[in-house]
Amino acid sequence: MGKTIVLLALFLAIVLNVQTSFVVAETKVYVVYLGEKKHDDIESVTESHHQILWSLLGSKEAVQDSIVYSYRHGFSGFAAKLTESQAQQISEIPGVVQVIPNALYELTTTRTWDYLGLSPGNSQSLLQKTNMGSSVIVGVIDTGVWPESEMFNDKGYGPIPSRWKGVCEYGELFSPSNCNKKLIGAKFFIDGYFAEFGVVKTTEKPEYISPRDFHGHGTHVASTVGGSFVHNVSYLGLGRGSVRGGAPGVQLAIYKACWQDGTCSGVDVLKAIDEAIHDGVDVLSLSLGLKVPLYQETDVRELTSVGTFHAVAKGITVVASAGNDGPAAQTISNVAPWILTVAATTLDRSFPTTITLGNNITTLGQAIFGGPELGFVDLTYPEKPLIGDCAGLAANPKNTMEGKVVLCFTADLSSAGLVNGIIAVKNAGGLGVIIARNPTHQLIPSRDFPCVMVDFELGTDILFYIRSTSSPIVKIHASRTLVSYPVATKVATFSSRGPNSVSPAVLKPDIAAPGVNILAAVSPNSSISDGGFAMTTGTSMATPVVSGVVVLLKSLHPNWSPAAIKSAIVTTAWRTDPSGEPIFADGSSRKLADPFDYGGGLINPEKAARPGLIYDMTIDDYVLYLCSTDYNDTSISQVLGKTTICPNPKPSVLDLNLPSITIPNLKDEVTLTRTVTNVGPPNSIYKVVIDPPMGVNMIVTPKWLVFNSMTKKVSFKVRVSTTHKVNNGYYFGSLTWTDKVHNVVIPVSVRTQILQRY
Repeated sequence: MGKTIVLLALFLAIVLNVQTSFVVAETKVYVVYLGEKKHDDIESVTESHHQILWSLLGSKEAVQDSIVYSYRHGFSGFAAKLTESQAQQISEIPGVVQVIPNALYELTTTRTWDYLGLSPGNSQSLLQKTNMGSSVIVGVIDTGVWPESEMFNDKGYGPIPSRWKGVCEYGELFSPSNCNKKLIGAKFFIDGYFAEFGVVKTTEKPEYISPRDFHGHGTHVASTVGGSFVHNVSYLGLGRGSVRGGAPGVQLAIYKACWQDGTCSGVDVLKAIDEAIHDGVDVLSLSLGLKVPLYQETDVRELTSVGTFHAVAKGITVVASAGNDGPAAQTISNVAPWILTVAATTLDRSFPTTITLGNNITTLGQAIFGGPELGFVDLTYPEKPLIGDCAGLAANPKNTMEGKVVLCFTADLSSAGLVNGIIAVKNAGGLGVIIARNPTHQLIPSRDFPCVMVDFELGTDILFYIRSTSSPIVKIHASRTLVSYPVATKVATFSSRGPNSVSPAVLKPDIAAPGVNILAAVSPNSSISDGGFAMTTGTSMATPVVSGVVVLLKSLHPNWSPAAIKSAIVTTAWRTDPSGEPIFADGSSRKLADPFDYGGGLINPEKAARPGLIYDMTIDDYVLYLCSTDYNDTSISQVLGKTTICPNPKPSVLDLNLPSITIPNLKDEVTLTRTVTNVGPPNSIYKVVIDPPMGVNMIVTPKWLVFNSMTKKVSFKVRVSTTHKVNNGYYFGSLTWTDKVHNVVIPVSVRTQILQRY
């Protein structure tokens, strides 16, 4: 190894012709990705990274100033501060896969588990069979943890597994004594953030330079995955019950890589993934992502995809959020096929809030308003200067809002302008707001300042009342908790939608789970904390719900691959809500949900434990996927750490053994292949049931799959053609294998492209 380093250094000195210069060029953080490690001696791996930089920069001091991280566990590479010219020079070195600028990521539950049928009361339940996930370690990459929360108590826990290699690090207001037998690891990664933004000014925006969570997001996510039982919990008096995570017996490892304002430096996230691989986690949960436009999954700029590829190659299941940029199409993130990508739905729970007008007309809005009731007070609608636009309320004179409830309208699906408007009303001495907007589920919690959401129709009715009288008044009652009927399940407006903008033949999202008004632990510093708990909303909240289920499946089936776990979840999902009612997708107009809204459907934990058949994949399948992209043999070989030659002709992405079929450009007839593995009774016979998309013909051969003790895997072919004569949008259907006990369903999405698009 020493000779190799010396030769590499000599090569750099000759080829790069390094010269001393007194011109200071701007530096940025770059990731130098070298692919799979060549050996397991991490000190030698680190030294090789330093040698590359030393040969470029000319001194050890310059190397120390430049390098941010060495990635040396799951893969080989490093992050460093380089000029554009230096980055270009390093990219030309043999063995370097890519050199890419740093990327910035952004952060994207009491009733949840009963709603999903995951109750501890039944001795035959998945929770009881898996001892609540006690044999599994899950890593959470987020904003840290508030370890004192009762949801992280370790009552009843046994010893920490001997295979665990992680530690609990010292930092600001954090030490190893903050960990226990449940919270077994805590690390923080801030060097990339420092390199990108400079010193963290904690006086302006408070933060702990340690694994401790100030923001509250990471605590909420971790406690949703595996928080211990805490009884008689509510939020502002709403949603009262026992709160817990999906796998209350799991052991948690925290990797803090997201900081002030929820910003996550990509090089910090990549280092967290690298360390989690080394430490021995079984599952990784990432409630973060990039915005579109996305990079190819094999492009190191898509840092989570590159890092998680190596994690999945080592048997770690990776669960990540779809993003909060819905309801627009093609906004989904974390689209690599080896990631389990999660969309967000509502629960069968709402918080109706009664509004009584001065004419005794009563209507219902939605709010998280703990009361007390706001008696009859003045009601106003600002006619000027912005005609009651919620984001423009700050422009109104204070005396027009003081002592009144303010009605406003907004068509903006984001919350930033809305929050600013609410603050303006409160600062002016206003008593509350009624917000008319498109149907949404992003409620703003309030103790003594009601923020009630209504739709445009109800908002217009209230406006007509205001204009009909010289002295409009209103009474706002405290919110109530309504569970089950008649509350329907919907894909949340904000949940990012498919199709996949990077690889349209790979269905995303994979699955949906509750992510609206989820009650869990937070940091007491959080502005919305109520006794250390809060209801929050986002695909960030849906992701740990799925991570908790993955933990239970991993505990029940420890030898299942990440692809097997994904398949079990996708093929057993609910296509209706648990009560049998249709699932709609909210947005500018409501429609029935389709695979681009919720993937396979709403996660069904108990069914996922017994899927019957699975669509399994190994690293070799993902290599064929890489071959179907623009990566060449050399680059793939470096990523894998072994010589790899792609087949000729190039494999079709349609043949990737996904638990879905997505054909984005059907013109001529195509035939694709899938392989299923029997994980049910050895002697089983399955029959195919086809629900083809409209105007699409599907022929499956064979029509029966026969399994026995010798035959555990069977392949089948699907021939697909279209009767459409013009280009059109996607139509949806399904393909089901059934043995009358198990229904193994995969979604089918087809778009006809008769003529080339312009």
